[in-house]
Amino acid sequence: MHLSALTGYSRGAYAGLVTQTPLTVRRWTRSEYDRLVKLGAFEREPLELIGGQLIVAEPQSAYHASVIRTVDYVLRGVLPLGWIVSVQAPVSLDDESEPEPDLAVVAGRPTDYRHAHPSRPVLVVEVAESSLSFDRRRKGSLYARASIAEYWIVNLVDQVLEVCRDPGPEPTAHGGWAYQSVSTLASPATVTPLAFTTVQIAVADLLP
Repeated sequence: MHLSALTGYSRGAYAGLVTQTPLTVRRWTRSEYDRLVKLGAFEREPLELIGGQLIVAEPQSAYHASVIRTVDYVLRGVLPLGWIVSVQAPVSLDDESEPEPDLAVVAGRPTDYRHAHPSRPVLVVEVAESSLSFDRRRKGSLYARASIAEYWIVNLVDQVLEVCRDPGPEPTAHGGWAYQSVSTLASPATVTPLAFTTVQIAVADLLP
């Protein structure tokens, strides 16, 4: 039997009466995410909590992984005592974000973070290939909103270092914040981290 016979409405008229309910995305808080991690819900899954959403991390090529190790080696070689490099480990930024940047420079010793993840790195570094746009827009806005003073993107696509500084409100940015100063450096340029004014790092050393 046709729909019109049952209802008295034509198919087109009935379609106009149906209210379309918009789909919603279940947003996660950092406390919920941490609780699930402790329960082992995400074992062997490369996830990050970004703005309340669970994001699958970028697969790593051999070159991508080698550059992470290279940047780690370079940073460890120039940091003064009292600072460590955290590699692909969680950083607690706000109530809905716990990214795992490729590298983060934080104060103290490794044992200082037995009970809580670092929350305010002085420098965050992402090594980007296929994730370049995401690292610029989504993660850049996230780190700016958390007042991370300096964010580097080791851009493997263009073989340059993008240095992002001066976080501030930006209504057009994905998270409402952005870095107001973005410099693109290539070899043979050098870069001096804001937190370590006596240190000079050759860009070529970060992009072997």
